Amino acid sequence: MRKNGHVVTNAESGYKALLARDTRFDGVFFVGVTTTGIYCRPICPAKTPGQDRCEFYTSAAAAEKAGFRPCLRCRPELAPGRAHVDAVGRLASQAFSRIEDGALDEISVDELAAELDVSARHLRRAVERAYGVSPIELAQTHRLLTAKRLLTDTTLSIGEVAFAAGFSSLRRFNALFLERYRMNPGDIRRSGKGRNGLETLMCETPYREPFDWEAMLRFLARRSIKGVEEVSSSTYRRTMTLKGRRGFVSVQNDTVRKVLQIDVSASLAAVLPLVVARIKRLFDTATDPGPILERLGPLAIQNPGLRVPGAVDGFEVAVRGILGQQVSVAGATTIAGRLVARFGDPIDTPWPELTHTFPSAETLSQVDADEISILGMPRKRGATIVALATAVEVGEIPLRPGRQTEPVLAALKALPGIGDWTAQYIAMRALSWPDAFPHADLGVRKALGLTLDREVLAIAEQWRPWRAYATFHLWQSLEMAPTPAEPPAPENSK
Repeated sequence: MRKNGHVVTNAESGYKALLARDTRFDGVFFVGVTTTGIYCRPICPAKTPGQDRCEFYTSAAAAEKAGFRPCLRCRPELAPGRAHVDAVGRLASQAFSRIEDGALDEISVDELAAELDVSARHLRRAVERAYGVSPIELAQTHRLLTAKRLLTDTTLSIGEVAFAAGFSSLRRFNALFLERYRMNPGDIRRSGKGRNGLETLMCETPYREPFDWEAMLRFLARRSIKGVEEVSSSTYRRTMTLKGRRGFVSVQNDTVRKVLQIDVSASLAAVLPLVVARIKRLFDTATDPGPILERLGPLAIQNPGLRVPGAVDGFEVAVRGILGQQVSVAGATTIAGRLVARFGDPIDTPWPELTHTFPSAETLSQVDADEISILGMPRKRGATIVALATAVEVGEIPLRPGRQTEPVLAALKALPGIGDWTAQYIAMRALSWPDAFPHADLGVRKALGLTLDREVLAIAEQWRPWRAYATFHLWQSLEMAPTPAEPPAPENSK
């Protein structure tokens, strides 16, 4: 066993999973082969080496820290993520989410720890316990694997790949790539498929089965915002704005290979890793359904593949939740379309249905509430949207995963017009908080056959820390799509 890696303690069980190529362990651990110096996913199609030549690591970063380089056949950068349920694991997962979004490309570990409301020492300890490496090493491995993925799956130049992956200089990228992988970036490019054209780039993100793609599309279709989103029976398309760059994406499901195929406009090339991270979040592909199904038990039997739809843009989802207060899903969707037509930015796309990007927090923070209310809502609700936009724009309310949830919930509910139901809905989707639970929701109460808060909360204790998933199963049991249209009482009366 190598001393500088985070080695899986039960190597015998790991080897049995490797022999079986058990997909349930894909992304849970990685296998380093000592005779080749290569590490693989447990589903790698290559001939299985003897157990005495295998070392098992809990993360790709730990395997690389131990001196292994990634396999070109099974491509460890495509392994699905892991879901954490314990307190330290949740912190590590939150940190990983922020690192995946490029946080350490812009801020220090100390600043990231402050965002997460912990000390830098505690953050380092949590990350090292979960992944076997420091946050800096985790970020470095993520950049390298992202670069490897871009070199293989896109036609971006090597310089564009370096900067898109988060490297500040091409020289540093080339040197680290050669040091870590013992090959030049151009060698990966020559081994790649080179299948993309100049106008769009194609990436993939894997998921673990079961995955109910059809249920996800139905949910998104009912809430698709005119001009921003378009959903067919097999495809999800939308416009996006990330770090000042505007473009579009199209997502389809490859059920054979168990990956989502993502076509991205070339205008988003410089932020391609962020685009993929947002799509993963929207479709909840990093989730391991096994522990969730085990905890939910009979509640999840009928629809084991249900996921909790996340958000490409947390602010967009939050506004959509406010618009849905006390109106039907169709009514809220209509008003959202008017908001986009009035305040969104026009954009050219290959599809006539996609015409605008969703208005930013900066834009709506400068709008008078009357200008919003004339679109078809009470003025107080328009004022709530302006207040939210202002709080998001100045950084008081960060609407993205990876932050401590309770302070964000408290800040949301401190705004006029946002009560617990809306805050919990935002936590479910914008914050990707798996334990969010809108206990006062009418659909939840109807599915449970209960009316009192204490009864609903008591029965939901058995589903922690996956109450958001339980909520979706309860809604599904009523043959209802999850909806922000039926909170129990007006929340804009503050």
